[in-house]
This record gives sequence, C-alpha cells and structure tokens, in this order.
Amino acid sequence: MNKNKIRSIKTAAKGYAFIGINLIGVLIFWTIPLIFSFIISISKWDYSKGIKGIKLTGLSNYIEMWKDEWFRASLINNIIFTISFVLILVVLSFVVAYVLNEYVVGKKIVQLGLYLPYIVNIVAISAVWLALFSNNGPVISFLKKVGIENPPVFIADLHWALPTIVLICVWQNLGYTVILFLSGMVNIPKDLYEAAAIDGANGLQKIRYVTIPMLSGTTFFIVITSIINSFKVFGLINLMTHGGPGTSTTMLVYNIYRTAFQYGKLEFASAQGIVLLIIIFIITWIQFRIQKKNEAAG
Repeated sequence: MNKNKIRSIKTAAKGYAFIGINLIGVLIFWTIPLIFSFIISISKWDYSKGIKGIKLTGLSNYIEMWKDEWFRASLINNIIFTISFVLILVVLSFVVAYVLNEYVVGKKIVQLGLYLPYIVNIVAISAVWLALFSNNGPVISFLKKVGIENPPVFIADLHWALPTIVLICVWQNLGYTVILFLSGMVNIPKDLYEAAAIDGANGLQKIRYVTIPMLSGTTFFIVITSIINSFKVFGLINLMTHGGPGTSTTMLVYNIYRTAFQYGKLEFASAQGIVLLIIIFIITWIQFRIQKKNEAAG
C-alpha cells in the first residue's frame, strides 16, 4: 500500500470520525425519539407497566385526534397564523430593507435596533407586550384618549388575540429577515440597474424586474424558514395566552405540550407530533419542487 493511499485513508477516517460524532447525536436525540414517538402514536400505553405496557392499536389515536376540538382548532389557527405571519413578514421586511438600502444613512445602527428583538429572551418579550396590552397599559389608554370608548383588549379578546400574536411574532423576526434581504440587495450588481435605467425602467420596474428576481433565493430561504418556525411557535402562546381565550390562539406545538404534560395523553400527543412533522415535510418538499422548476425555467 503506497503512501498516498495511506494518507487518503487517514484523511477519510478523520472525516468519518467528525461526521460520526454528529450522526451519533442525530441518532440519539432525533432518530430514536422519532421512532419511539411513532410507535407510541399507534399504541395504547399503560404507564404503570413501563415499556411492557405498550400495546399496538393501529390508527385509533389518529382517528380520535381528528375528533378533538382543541386539535382541530390548533390546526386551523396554525394555518391562519402561518399565512398571515409569512406574508406580512416577507413583504414588510423587503420594504424596510429596500428603504434602508436606498435612502437611509447610518443603516447599521437601524439594523442593530431592528435585530435586538430577535435575540431578546422570549420571557422578556412576553412580559413587555403583556404590559403594553394590559387594561391599564399604554396601548389601550392611548386608544381611549383618541376617542375609542371600548377598545379591544387584544390578548384577552377572542377575535384580537391571534392577530396580536401575529403582530408580536412579525416584530420579533423583522430585524433578522431585513438583514437577510439587505445582504442580498448589497450583492446585486449595479450594472443591472444601470441597464434597466437605459431601457427606460422607472423605480418600481427596477424593483419588479431586477431586485425581486435577484433576491429569489433569499426570499425562498426566508419563506421556508418562516413557515417552519410558524409551526413551532410555542413560547409566546405558553407565556401570554395559554391557547386562549377559548381555543383562539392554541397552536399545534402548544396543543402537543398541553396534551402530553397537562393531560398525560402521550399517545395523542405523539400522533399530533407525527402529523406536524408530515405537514412541515410536505410544505418544504412542495417549495423545493417549485424552486427547482423556477430555476429550470430561468
């Protein structure tokens, strides 16, 4: 065996060693729990007997899950939340990034201010917004001063609670997505804008035919990550509304937590977790297919 081959084997062994550490972590903390969760989702479990108390029952947990009012409400709320959150976040962050890139001096200071909510602890964020929207808080006091006699109580209002959560989540994530869009805008060649200007394009046409197409990759990344994150929202719900009023703000992850740890129904919680995983996988797969078709067409 020559020296080059020995060297290549050693290099490959080092690579596999580094990968192996990560694979072990994935196996222990992701793959095994996922398999166990799936087994639990198709079983009835007598906890007093430990592992021996697990009896396979087929899809009965999934059938019962769809009959549960809280699960149906959490699924509908999550879909409404996802559509609202992603649309508002993408459009607003693009507009803010464009304004910062084109018109604002000292944009780094503004970026820092926008980014801070993204890194602030969720407990602190919840406490601040609860204070703002409380009955004696500044928001309701201001609305009363401008002539609104019975302003909504937002977090405690059946119809306003979910839109309020959407607003808070957009505010929290805006800085991060603005920075992503800004990074993409900075890297767009100026020649493209100059060529568009020579062809007689105005400002809006430059945005439509140059900026937006050149940011398609960034936009795709933001949309995918935002959709996935919207299906994982938990902290704000748990700290601010507990899924209420009624079921108006319950989401899938919160309902999984509620089912498993408040009611001890691990089988139903596991079934909901598997459904959530399938939803995220399907959405991601569809988006990647669309992205590939767009790239092939372009």
